[in-house]
Amino acid sequence: MKKLLLLTVILLSMNSMAQKKAKVHSINGVEVYILAEPVREYETVNTAKNGVKILSGFTGGLINESISTKVSKFIKRLLEDAHESGVEFDAIMYTSGKTMTAIKFTDVSTPETKGIATIHRVDGVPFYVMSEPLNTDYRVADKLGKGIKWKSLVTGGLLNNSIEEDLLKFAKQVDGKYKRGKIDAVVYSNGKKAIAIKFE
Repeated sequence: MKKLLLLTVILLSMNSMAQKKAKVHSINGVEVYILAEPVREYETVNTAKNGVKILSGFTGGLINESISTKVSKFIKRLLEDAHESGVEFDAIMYTSGKTMTAIKFTDVSTPETKGIATIHRVDGVPFYVMSEPLNTDYRVADKLGKGIKWKSLVTGGLLNNSIEEDLLKFAKQVDGKYKRGKIDAVVYSNGKKAIAIKFE
């Protein structure tokens, strides 16, 4: 009986570990680690901050950029810097705030490590941001809308949410369901919506 219990605990632990790994997306050949840590060794080579959101300013904060659009703009800025400075990079990382980091890998990739990341949590909920779970055995449990971005609306588009703040809005929508075990994670790919998933 003890052996069976121990085996069950080990299997559940292994399944939990697998759920925390992701295959990240690429934009213009650049791997994107949004609230995720590469499993490979790397060094930081550059950083970029976001600027004023023209679209949000013109619309008085009613229309805002999606997370994927924000990421694409960061990458464009970092690629322009790399072209001017000659300092190349392999991927970008975002952990919090309104700054994106360009990184260069210092090891040799393998099929087991290329584009693989350990994901972070947003308000306690595991998030796959512009990435896919390595464990593909899941179902869509809920669809999440974008919600109102009050900071942008109140300031007429002068101040906008960070990527982390945008994701926090999704996390708030599923907080109760995650705590009750009805969902296991949130997946955001692009646009202004996300999905909540339940692993089978």
